[in-house]
Amino acid sequence: MRGVLINKEPTLVSTVLGLAAPSRFTRFLAVAGPGMVVMLADTDAGSIITAAQSGAQWGYRLLMLQLVLVPILFVVQELTVRLGIVSGKGHGELIGDHFGRGWAWVSVGTLVLACIGALLSELSGLAGVGLLFGVPAWITMTVVVGGLTLMAYTGSYLSVERIAIAIGAFELVFLLVAWKAQPQATAMMSGALSIPWREPKYLYLVAANIGAVIMPWMVFYQQSAVVEKKLTIDDLPAARWDTAFGAFITQVIMASVLVATAATLGKADTHAALDTVQQIAQAITPFLGEGTGKLLFGLGMTGSALVATIVVTLTAARSLGEVLGVKHSLEHAPREAPWFYGCYTVSLAAGGLLVASGVNLVSLSVGVQVMNALLLPIVLGFLYLLARRLPMPHRLSGGYAIVVALIIALTAGFGVYAGLAGVAE
Repeated sequence: MRGVLINKEPTLVSTVLGLAAPSRFTRFLAVAGPGMVVMLADTDAGSIITAAQSGAQWGYRLLMLQLVLVPILFVVQELTVRLGIVSGKGHGELIGDHFGRGWAWVSVGTLVLACIGALLSELSGLAGVGLLFGVPAWITMTVVVGGLTLMAYTGSYLSVERIAIAIGAFELVFLLVAWKAQPQATAMMSGALSIPWREPKYLYLVAANIGAVIMPWMVFYQQSAVVEKKLTIDDLPAARWDTAFGAFITQVIMASVLVATAATLGKADTHAALDTVQQIAQAITPFLGEGTGKLLFGLGMTGSALVATIVVTLTAARSLGEVLGVKHSLEHAPREAPWFYGCYTVSLAAGGLLVASGVNLVSLSVGVQVMNALLLPIVLGFLYLLARRLPMPHRLSGGYAIVVALIIALTAGFGVYAGLAGVAE
């Protein structure tokens, strides 16, 4: 069995800080970033809608699940960190090395389609936020596409990472939204411990929440990001903490959205439609105050959708570059990596034009859900197989390998169930 070669380039900490023996906290500050960015992107428009529906329909009965999903999210994404740091290669490139270019194209080709669909969903969410404040969609798209294009063309990986984290930090506004909804601690505790396992509609939302935890593009992005940031074996412990912290934060945000809707819509039993971000904002703002509620939800959704837009667009461009064998890094100038910047620009501009045109993208969102669901078993399957080929002591083995296999099977299975059940409805 062919193993994955170990990446032995100089560590990021020694290169950037020039320190022979940095403290653990110093190393963490230098290494942290890829995990935080991908986790903030995980709390995208679709995830927020799922959390809002959970709270509105079932109160606090799905709150405990949000905390249970933290270790599941960490286990899967830690494998991507391990693969990227140990091998020094992106996910698509590793698949090609071990399973052939055909399988690499299958995985990356479907991933790109899913990224394009996700991009349109995020841009639609941003357009919706603009409309809440009376800004036409074409102006919002012009600003977003222009700003993100300028960011990529003029910035390095580290500058893009810092911008993404700063933008994504606006998602923490949802914690304030939950607090202003004035949830009752006793109701939260009793509701979280009341689990109606026999209710099909409840199980569907359980599946939807689990399926929303791991997006296929998260695996590709984080592995490529740790490679582009030039992290090596010495940085692995700090990178794991980065991933763990990000997993906790993203699920706290999800729980906050659930609590906000449970404390307002769930208690009032309004049966409001919550299929879009705009509907969530319009339904919940009367309970928070029209101006305050709109502002808070607008800030949170802007941060969520923008960081997700950055991640899915970069993921598509990087993954295509990996299988094409061309330069695919933000560290290269546009003239040095024309395919990478070309894919990034074209997908972003085309998505902006389509959303600005006012085309109804509701049916597309269903297709994206199905695409993500069907792609998840493929992505997680390759992730597991590649981790089993790592050299010792980093190889996934023993009892932990069995636990990871069960988690992956559960996540992929529930993801497929949620996607197909959503289409059936």
